[in-house]
Amino acid sequence: MSDFTKPLGYRLITGPDDAEFCARVSALLDQGYRLHGSPALTFDGDRVIAAQALVLSHAAGSETTEGSPR
Repeated sequence: MSDFTKPLGYRLITGPDDAEFCARVSALLDQGYRLHGSPALTFDGDRVIAAQALVLSHAAGSETTEGSPR
């Protein structure tokens, strides 16, 4: 796993659809991320695999110029 010092503006979380997956998504929501789109689910022949995109509400380091929409 990479060690990032700056939060990413976009994250795609994947893994088995279980309590640990839900905890990972919940932790990112607590850090200021918001859900982006619907989750995707697939079956790998053994278990259900989930994917959920998340984005930061205000990406770190992003600034808007006067008069530009957010």
